[in-house]
Amino acid sequence: MTHFFKITLCIIAFWSQNILAQEKAIKGYKIEGDYVVFTFDERDYSEATNEITKEKLDFDDFDIKNVVVSGNFNSWSRDSWKMTRVSKYVYELRKKISDFKDEFDWEFKFIINNSIWAEPSENISNITPATDGYYNYYTYNLKIYSAYPSKNGNTKFKLKGYKNAKKVIVTGSFNKWNEQLFEMKKTNDGWKLILQLKPNRYEYRFIVDGNWMEDPSNPFRVPNQFGEYNSLIDISVHVKFHLQGFKNAEKVILAGSFNNWSENAFKMEKTTDGWSYTAKLPSGKHHYKFIVDGNWIVDPSNSIKEYDEHGNINSVRMVR
Repeated sequence: MTHFFKITLCIIAFWSQNILAQEKAIKGYKIEGDYVVFTFDERDYSEATNEITKEKLDFDDFDIKNVVVSGNFNSWSRDSWKMTRVSKYVYELRKKISDFKDEFDWEFKFIINNSIWAEPSENISNITPATDGYYNYYTYNLKIYSAYPSKNGNTKFKLKGYKNAKKVIVTGSFNKWNEQLFEMKKTNDGWKLILQLKPNRYEYRFIVDGNWMEDPSNPFRVPNQFGEYNSLIDISVHVKFHLQGFKNAEKVILAGSFNNWSENAFKMEKTTDGWSYTAKLPSGKHHYKFIVDGNWIVDPSNSIKEYDEHGNINSVRMVR
């Protein structure tokens, strides 16, 4: 699948009271709640291409038996993402936004009868006809951000006051400082938006009716290139450490770079098959060891190990 020409579609949902909704329909997909809904409408296409022979076909020349979504998110499969016919002309496939966890450009096409490429009509506004010299090729491009609104998200942004403001946006390094994507919702005491963010350290600001400002309730900030400050948040996740065996041990401690190698801070709990401890960690690489009754050992179930700057070998846990 080469020489495809892309159309950039930003897959980001916006809060609308209790519903996430796409404000404007775009050919090829739509947003409903926490879902990306791929949408194939037969009436939007007049031409197709045989994948093998590259022969151009009219839609009247064949019967549509099935339609699938094929892209680099499913290794260009011709059958795994089969769409459901919801009306005479329309097929749909629903996928959770959370299925697209990494920020990435995902290309996709609609495949008919497992072998025919549907070519969008030239009168569709978000399609630009192009050619490689012999054949016209088209592909949709999904721009997936790692951040997205979710009522069960792990990060709540709040701005108190500004009740007379017409629009408040939260933007940051999590969405490449986009000035439109994440519009906050008005509350009784200000504005609020809940996002799902990957573990990482992020800078952010609010835009109140076009005016940029840092978060007045967040004391953590860093200077920016404009002589002002960006607010700073560090998203951590719960990571479970488990040491199997050592049932006769009296005390086991989890020590690592995340707690300054403390010999008493993270006391592990005894389980039916060993010892466990759940720590809240930020993204990145973390070195650690277990202290079993005073004896330091690496994690026997983790093959990933590294030397530190003092020549000690430690187990390594990556958090992303």
